[in-house]
Amino acid sequence: MAETGHPSRRGVLLGAGAVSAGMVLAACGGKESPSSGGQAMSTETKAASPSVKTADVPVGGGVVLAAAKVVVTQPKAGEFKAFTAVCTHKQCTVSKVADGTIDCPCHGSKFSVVDGSVVTGPADEPLAPKTVTVAGDTLTAG
Repeated sequence: MAETGHPSRRGVLLGAGAVSAGMVLAACGGKESPSSGGQAMSTETKAASPSVKTADVPVGGGVVLAAAKVVVTQPKAGEFKAFTAVCTHKQCTVSKVADGTIDCPCHGSKFSVVDGSVVTGPADEPLAPKTVTVAGDTLTAG
């Protein structure tokens, strides 16, 4: 402390640094596991791949799975495609599939349900393809 009874600037900065370091260490910590050799393990879990029933994807149309940022389409009966639902123009999430296009509400871009290519701009890049797997009556995209 300084002679005035107030903490010095150096003391305040050192104390703040120690508190910040403690907060970073606490935020970065994870649960220890006996099999991890005492090292912290991540507590994150991977989200399950988004899925939808085949009957819910109309022929010539599709379904936007907004939470997963995936759109699943059925260009022809029994043919399923999946694309990112993030528009390549300004990264808005597409909102609907209608009349053979995947539509972005932000600036009017439209993409083909067949291959994700740009039908109407301002986007100038196609939607990135995703894999889609059919198991019985369930489609899983990822």
